[in-house]
Amino acid sequence: MTTATKTVWTIDQAHSEIGFKVKHMMFTNVSGKFNAFEAKIENEDDNFETSKISFSADVNSVDSGNEDRDNHLRSFDFFDVENFPKLKFESTNIQKISDDDFKITGDLTIKDVTKSIVLDADFGGLMKDPWGNTKVGLSLKGKINRKDFGLTWNAALETGGVLVGEEIKLVSEIQFLKEA
Repeated sequence: MTTATKTVWTIDQAHSEIGFKVKHMMFTNVSGKFNAFEAKIENEDDNFETSKISFSADVNSVDSGNEDRDNHLRSFDFFDVENFPKLKFESTNIQKISDDDFKITGDLTIKDVTKSIVLDADFGGLMKDPWGNTKVGLSLKGKINRKDFGLTWNAALETGGVLVGEEIKLVSEIQFLKEA
């Protein structure tokens, strides 16, 4: 009887981006990202379907390219970083759809609210970099309603509608490094 080998992968922050998009004034998307984050994958025998994925982001590192907007996002109106400095994700299930496509179900916590979400994962491949490190690439996409997580601030527009959309598109490009 062979014993499964546990593998640990850590995020390569220099080659990863954790981002989001939201409608602004109901007709354009504004993009943002988190600049400080951590993630780890633990699995057996490099089998992605057996993985446990954990992720956290320092919400104070939110970056939308506009300092005033970022400060508003950090405020009580949105993330309330003073009381809730991190957002977290823990996977609960990974389902293989095809060779390169997976559905990752997990618990996302923003502020003090935890909800189950599903992310579409595109497995980009596994290879060695020029220094002999084994890496894996993933593209992740998903959607959440920000109001479900207590991010309810908005402003009405004169012409109808609201300033900030409720649907947040999650978009991430991630490289993981296999630990020796």
